[in-house]
Amino acid sequence: MNAEIFAEWLRRQGHTVIKTQSSYWADFGPRVLQAFPYHWVISPDEEEIEKLISDQRAAALRYSTPPTSLIGALSYHVVLDRDRYSSNDLPKKARHDVKKGLSVSSIEQIPIRRLATEGWELRRDTLARQARPRAETEQDWQRLCASAEGLSGFEAWGALVQGKLAASLLAFLCDDYYCILYHQSLTKYLPLGVNNALTYAVTASVISRLGNRTKILYGLHSLDAPPSVDEFKFRMGYTAKPVRQMVVFHPWLRPFMNRVSHALLKAGLRLRRGDTTLSKAEGMLRFYLQGRLPLEKQPLPPPLQSR
Repeated sequence: MNAEIFAEWLRRQGHTVIKTQSSYWADFGPRVLQAFPYHWVISPDEEEIEKLISDQRAAALRYSTPPTSLIGALSYHVVLDRDRYSSNDLPKKARHDVKKGLSVSSIEQIPIRRLATEGWELRRDTLARQARPRAETEQDWQRLCASAEGLSGFEAWGALVQGKLAASLLAFLCDDYYCILYHQSLTKYLPLGVNNALTYAVTASVISRLGNRTKILYGLHSLDAPPSVDEFKFRMGYTAKPVRQMVVFHPWLRPFMNRVSHALLKAGLRLRRGDTTLSKAEGMLRFYLQGRLPLEKQPLPPPLQSR
């Protein structure tokens, strides 16, 4: 399974995909390019970056670079890298929730087509909980799922309660990383531990099936998702792998990327809560400004503070 398959998935959804010396890139916003596969930690030189911005007329780029890089916002990837995984490795409450979830649900691979149809209700509920109700549409979701059909390496999993899909996820195996791309659930089933059961069962399955050389990526440090999204993953045994997140703006925009424009964006967000475009833009500018500070003056993300 390789990056080109992931690129094909994005192309099927209508994204523009570009290949450079260091990585692949796709448009995930108006004139905003994100490097992928997401687990790649890259160090493109200035010439590559400036050429990409110029050729694609990009407003901004975003990518992960090593923690030893001289610039970039202190950040992390949520990963699991171990050769064994059991409920005994989890905190007491997480163990309890896994046990409860497994007692009321069955965890199994499901057809991607089922994820496309039944999964939208779960996705919509999850976005509402995260205060991002307009981030995606049902059409976006169905196209995203349908684009994965027939592509090697994609898997859909579900937690079923009395035959009803209560939680689900979409994942992709790339290189030596199993990447969990989307995880969603119905709010009314959360007290039953279905999310915990699904994460636990899929994680244990990956390690058992694919061996200890396979690591699991459960997402990047988000631009705008609430901290609770990652806190759940850490309770389930995942850890924060340090990286630096780079945001690079077009040279014409850089003079305007400052604390004043950031304050204006935050004020706009207070007036238009749930506006996905504004929240992503605020996150991009926040990461950009933090990344230009000396390391000792940057705020340390809470998941890295213990390290």
